Amino acid sequence: MNIYVGNLPFNVEEEDLRKIFEEYGEVVSAKVITDKFTGRGKGFGFVEMTSDDDAKTAIEELNNAEVGGRNIKVNESQPRPAGGGDRRGGDRRGGGGGFNRSRNRY
Repeated sequence: MNIYVGNLPFNVEEEDLRKIFEEYGEVVSAKVITDKFTGRGKGFGFVEMTSDDDAKTAIEELNNAEVGGRNIKVNESQPRPAGGGDRRGGDRRGGGGGFNRSRNRY
């Protein structure tokens, strides 16, 4: 089962996350999502456990548990909807475009 872990302290590393969940069963993988420019954790990650029963126990026990001074949020990971999530379509940059559009055309 895949588990979402949110509200993580920014200094938590993958090995830390793995150790937290290994108390409840075998961990296949632990991934802390990081900023691609700074390498700093974004405050959430994912854990995959082999046993669904162990994963459910970990979710029940660890949801709202304190880690590094923060209460983490733990629940079953939900797959992303097809098409990339709740994007509303289109480009968010706004219009206008073009070079020197404000110039008078007399």
